[in-house]
Amino acid sequence: MNTLPLILAYIGVALMLIPSGVGSAIGTVLAGNATVAAMKKNPNIFGSSMILSALPSTQGLYGFAAFFLNLGAINGLSGVLTMNQALAVLAAGTAMGVVGLISAIKQAQIAANGVVEMSNGHNVFSKTLVLAVFPELYAILAFASCFLAMPS
Repeated sequence: MNTLPLILAYIGVALMLIPSGVGSAIGTVLAGNATVAAMKKNPNIFGSSMILSALPSTQGLYGFAAFFLNLGAINGLSGVLTMNQALAVLAAGTAMGVVGLISAIKQAQIAANGVVEMSNGHNVFSKTLVLAVFPELYAILAFASCFLAMPS
């Protein structure tokens, strides 16, 4: 039995989960720190700021969902994968991890800027929300690649 495809596929599913989770953790801290600082100026913005601060957490959820689906598919094949299937999982995992990591951090930067401006009295919540969703699109596309690359 050739274990190399299985090892590559397991690396792929790990890459789906770990970097996207790290990106979400960093992103929520960046936006959360902006919220805490902004509430010193304007404590009434907590609800809106909390929503913006939570946005980067979704990339970690996409990474976990991709991990869960692909691991289930791999286990459903009793660990017997072709090299092409393994490389597809590895490539999709790399895409999910890198895009999840970067998009969560960049989304948090947009959210943090919006929170700061809300604390200065500007009504920018809905516009910030719209702008912060743009990096999310790429995380969704990376998640879709994981779904399409699932071995069957």
